Amino acid sequence: MSGVAAARGRIDKRQAILDAAFTVFAREGYAQAGVDVVAAEAGVAKATVYSHFHDKENLLRQAIAASADQALAANLAAVEQLTDRGDDLRATLEDVGLHLLQCYCDDRSWALRRLLSAEINQFPDLLDIVHTRTADRVTDALADRLARLAVAGHLHTPDPLLAADQFVALLSGPIDKRARLGTRRVPAAELREVTRAAVDTFLQAFGPR
Repeated sequence: MSGVAAARGRIDKRQAILDAAFTVFAREGYAQAGVDVVAAEAGVAKATVYSHFHDKENLLRQAIAASADQALAANLAAVEQLTDRGDDLRATLEDVGLHLLQCYCDDRSWALRRLLSAEINQFPDLLDIVHTRTADRVTDALADRLARLAVAGHLHTPDPLLAADQFVALLSGPIDKRARLGTRRVPAAELREVTRAAVDTFLQAFGPR
């Protein structure tokens, strides 16, 4: 096996362990989850898990970080649709908002939030991992796009970061109530309804003067 193939194999094995660890931690909770179960789910030896991650606590943190990175990529792809051209701004905001909600309502995203809620007392730094790797970066990217729209005269946002925070809150707040921590699947029509209402309120506050 070449060095490149060996490195690729190690990366693939590490990712398989992280995916399995997230699944097991989300399903069973940190205290009840066994490294042997993670190994079996990943299709590797228990010793392989330890050689990559050393202990269960580090495995939890790395699994959370990897899941946060996956969420970041999906959310940034949605935000990148918001250009400063101002072409049918309402429709564009609705499209971006809908994609952000779809990311928010993804099964893995709900599992991540429930896992954080369950383990936050024992591992308070997990929230920092998710915020610094995902939530803060998505909000910053959205604020940057909103600032460009303001400069182009399509929005009135003296504080783009505040506007980004409020746009996200207008989307996620109603969905938290409707989805009941992910135990109820929100139909596509409801997602669109929440998005339209969020954009209506957002434009009333930050639309061009």
